[in-house]
Amino acid sequence: MQKHYGVSCPAREIILADLASLPAGVEILVAEADRLIGFATFSTIYPGPGLKGGLFLKDLFVLEAMRGSGAGRSLLRALARLAVARGLSRVDWTADRSNARLLAFYDETGASREEEKVFFRLKGQALEDFASED
Repeated sequence: MQKHYGVSCPAREIILADLASLPAGVEILVAEADRLIGFATFSTIYPGPGLKGGLFLKDLFVLEAMRGSGAGRSLLRALARLAVARGLSRVDWTADRSNARLLAFYDETGASREEEKVFFRLKGQALEDFASED
């Protein structure tokens, strides 16, 4: 995934240590064949409509060579089944507007685009500045 997004990848031991100490509430679904081919990271969120919880999909990633194989759809379906089994009311996620193939994939799931929502991110110096305000 790091290579796909053009960012450096930490050393294997750092990745394993981070996976062993995930923040509370973070879960990972994994798609495997003869090796890891994809994953979905998500958390339970609360509240949603009717004061019901939901799942927030942070990342859905499938190796480039495995895209179109059904792995991503299987991961999303497993996530939907998990939400239903837990009595949660929805699954939410964001997507890159410029990735037409990705948007088409998500459209095929039957998910609705929530065009009235705007995604915000505090990071870097803006995060530090805002956190330090009185």
